[in-house]
Amino acid sequence: MTNNIPELWQWAEYYCPWCYVAAVRLHRIAPEYAGRVRLVTRAFPLEVYGGGPPDRAELELEIWLAALQEPAALFKPFGSDWPTTTLPAFEAAWCAFQQGDQVGLDFDLRIRQAFFAEGRDIGQRAVMQDLAREAGLDLERFTRDFDSGAARAAVLAEGRLGQERYRVRSTPTVMLSDGSRLRHPMAYPQMRDGQIVAVGKLPCCGEGCYDVIREMFESALRASPRTEAGA
Repeated sequence: MTNNIPELWQWAEYYCPWCYVAAVRLHRIAPEYAGRVRLVTRAFPLEVYGGGPPDRAELELEIWLAALQEPAALFKPFGSDWPTTTLPAFEAAWCAFQQGDQVGLDFDLRIRQAFFAEGRDIGQRAVMQDLAREAGLDLERFTRDFDSGAARAAVLAEGRLGQERYRVRSTPTVMLSDGSRLRHPMAYPQMRDGQIVAVGKLPCCGEGCYDVIREMFESALRASPRTEAGA
């Protein structure tokens, strides 16, 4: 917890369409719990801690299933600008969070929109600089932090923490700050030989999914008296 405010964590990756869906939903509900629950996006770069970057062909299949489950998460077909890494995106998000929690959360979602809805190469540092400028961040501070090396070190340390201490293996992983896991309401596909062969049962639909997200925040409130592991 921070200043006795309970936290709700999402370990996330920028390649992951399901993290985008989760971010859209969490971002929508978080203002209802302002000052009562702190939403924390935690870095888990799959290219480092998850066996390498995902297969583009599989992502191109998954994005349409993700789009059907959350209309507010806008998607478009991927173009030629494909990121070979998302580490610059993680670094840029870390830099934005140095300018405030809400600034960081807004910028985190902006990065995901840039990739999935606009087809921008979020693996390029120049694209991150452009997004920071468009978002109205303190560009001088952002650039100084971005170039310092501190962002890369912080991102890798956080991913290692997720893997080793909290046993994070995939994204999105949502949990309370004591490590208790929560299930995000999504129907994930089963993949075989580059094809979707089955889809899990959809746990909710429309506004019902937002009710599940509210329950996540309520879980954080209920858990706040417990002794928590912290970061």
